[in-house]
Amino acid sequence: MNYQNITIAGSGVLGSQIAFQTAFKGFNVSVYDINDEALERAKDRIINLKPYYKEDLGAAEENLNAAYARISFHSDLSGAVAEADLVIEAIPEVVQIKTDFYTELGKVAPEKTIFATNSSTLLPSQFAEATGRPKKFLALHFANEIWKNNTAEIMKHPGTDNEVFEEVIEFAKAIGMVPLPLHKEQPGYILNSLLVPLLDAAQMLLLKGVADTETIDKTWMVATGAPLGPFAILDVVGINTAYNISLAKAKATGDPEVEKLANLLKTEYIDKGKIGREAGEGFYKYPNPNFAKPDFLRG
Repeated sequence: MNYQNITIAGSGVLGSQIAFQTAFKGFNVSVYDINDEALERAKDRIINLKPYYKEDLGAAEENLNAAYARISFHSDLSGAVAEADLVIEAIPEVVQIKTDFYTELGKVAPEKTIFATNSSTLLPSQFAEATGRPKKFLALHFANEIWKNNTAEIMKHPGTDNEVFEEVIEFAKAIGMVPLPLHKEQPGYILNSLLVPLLDAAQMLLLKGVADTETIDKTWMVATGAPLGPFAILDVVGINTAYNISLAKAKATGDPEVEKLANLLKTEYIDKGKIGREAGEGFYKYPNPNFAKPDFLRG
């Protein structure tokens, strides 16, 4: 593996984390997003990761500053990928947006560039043709709080070149991840195949009025010993992502309950600015959410 220059396309919650972790491990990183406003938000997100690296990893300020200095920001796609050995796409979970992006990316990226999608729910084979280079395309999926929850699921599609697959596994190791190879396409990979049913079930319990968010989270935390309940996890993921997934599922299945859930997330949370931990409020208020208080798990 001779990767040196990595482009992260999409600078949302996880895209920003991927960018900073990759730079922290010594790679040159270009961050691409659709406009300068989005990039300014990305800069703030990345700077705000520094305290977590200090607290969780014991990282020194000088190393964190050096990592930030290895990141450049671009609203022009051709400029962002001009030297890219690998592009990691972390844009919204919307099929048409991703298809349009890969069609454009395939036109402007150098021939050498490998493409990887960080999609949580969509399969690489859905976009392989649009990339124009299906042999050099696969999925590379990270968990939120990448510096701490350091999984990297690497999933090939039937047309992925095996050498590319092995190279991306090595890259994942190089940025401090535990690589988890998937040899067959699976919606949701391993992690989300396990996690999404939990999050879906929790949201449906809320939608039906069975219990409130805190009681649902408390149940899961007390009964399993998990550090977070499903709604605390959703606050980390971001409620916009949960909404996009619910909306896509509602359109695909025609399930009225899922449509009601998407509407609930939009009207009661997103429209009110409650989009998750990053915004200071989602299902909980931050920086001191109720689930983190010492008496939360007591009767």
